[in-house]
Amino acid sequence: MMGWRNALSRTRRAMAEGLRALFRAGRPDERTMETLEETLIRADVPPRVASALLEEARQVREGESFSDRLSAAMKRALGAPSPDLLSAPQGAIRVILLAGVNGAGKTTTAAKLARRLLKAGGKPLLAAADTFRAAGSQQLQIWAERVPCECVGGPMGADPAAVAFDAVRASVSRGAHAVIVDTAGRMHTRDALMAELQKVGRSVGKALPGAPHEVWLVLDATIGANALSQARHFHATLPLTGLIVAKLDGSAKAGFVLGIRRELNIPVRYAGLGEGMDDLVPFDPDAFVQAILGASEGEV
Repeated sequence: MMGWRNALSRTRRAMAEGLRALFRAGRPDERTMETLEETLIRADVPPRVASALLEEARQVREGESFSDRLSAAMKRALGAPSPDLLSAPQGAIRVILLAGVNGAGKTTTAAKLARRLLKAGGKPLLAAADTFRAAGSQQLQIWAERVPCECVGGPMGADPAAVAFDAVRASVSRGAHAVIVDTAGRMHTRDALMAELQKVGRSVGKALPGAPHEVWLVLDATIGANALSQARHFHATLPLTGLIVAKLDGSAKAGFVLGIRRELNIPVRYAGLGEGMDDLVPFDPDAFVQAILGASEGEV
């Protein structure tokens, strides 16, 4: 299983110049501060968030180092660690709706979430509500066999809301602890497609009052700051209860995570650190910041 440090190596390398300046300076001057701010922005930390973090880090107290202060500011910006909501089976069935744009990694993420619940002793059920793609249902079924767990799907062109409804109903008779609904990728700027996502949400609510219990947006870490715009649009369409950041190991722009948490106040639930089935882990702010800033000058 890949660790945080290896997963964030590309972002750490992208910030190398600024980090070297920080380690050399100890208590940085204005030129070093400018270099650090540029470094954060290049890693796709939004400019006003980068400025706020550095301003907070300036307030160095006796016995503190600037790097320690910056690390603490970043951890506060990310919020408290997210509990593993799939660490143990719940008494009632929980419906988790996954959303995101094309290519974000929803299907593999759905399988990895099912795997976490299975390893914790629960019984997951996957719902293949991506009926727009010819291979949408088949792809998730292949992943379900690898988990292994049951999967409910439908033919290409079927109503995704109906597939999600059937899956939630089936979960009751099959004794599942959670239904993880994989929806079709959709452009967040296309109103008709976003309305379809709302319909899926209403459909699972009809199958099980109170559902969906979680709505998680899967974000591709390699796109950096564009993820913030995606999150805003999806949140306005169907209120999000959390984010999943996929493909961290391929991103040099992981700083966007700081911006999303600070700007939208939506918790990051899980992070994808690699391609393995067990490489989806609960988001850990301490590990995230340490993996970026915790190197010595020679390791940057």
